[in-house]
Amino acid sequence: MYKILLVEDEEKIREIIKSSLEKWAFQVCYVDNFNNIFEEFSKESPHLVIMDINLPVYDGFYWCNKIRTISKVPVLFLSSRSTNMDIVMGINMGGDDYLTKPFSMEVLIAKINALLRRTYSYMETSVNTIDYKGIVLSLKDNTVYYENKKLELTKNEFKIIHILMKKHECIVSREKLMQELWEDESFIDDNTLTVNINRLRKKLKEIGLEDLIKTIKNQGYIIK
Repeated sequence: MYKILLVEDEEKIREIIKSSLEKWAFQVCYVDNFNNIFEEFSKESPHLVIMDINLPVYDGFYWCNKIRTISKVPVLFLSSRSTNMDIVMGINMGGDDYLTKPFSMEVLIAKINALLRRTYSYMETSVNTIDYKGIVLSLKDNTVYYENKKLELTKNEFKIIHILMKKHECIVSREKLMQELWEDESFIDDNTLTVNINRLRKKLKEIGLEDLIKTIKNQGYIIK
């Protein structure tokens, strides 16, 4: 079953679209906090996004551009704006198709099916992110996103947080981390891992995540 994320702030239109798509056996989730559309996208990992352009806070062009930093998932713009400039802008911002309001539900369904068929029949598309409590780790470019803040990591810093987020709420031993970071940890000073952890914690503090990585004495590290 394909999952569709609906980003539409007009409740009546949202409910009509949601009801119609569910009749076509789509799984539909929608955004109701328009400050956190990027986090919602990462958490839901949809196969397709229907994006209104006129939204609170930032417009649909902005959010599509943000999504394109981590994913190639198809985005279908839905808008009352119908000028050629708006359509061109939508495509240039990474949109895959554009439908103007008022619209026919049959046309919307046809466009959705065409995008899904084109995307998933010929290529494997992955969101390429890990999300935990609103913290989004992009596997594509070694970057952490949190509350609209972006943090770029070094190769080792990325490996550490990747391992800990994959095993979130489980303790990961220092030995396991060292094996993952350096294939033969016997040649690595134990202090090297500590230095890397401390650098990572310092960077995470800059975006408000100073307590993300916890030390469990004599056992290792945990994210929870």
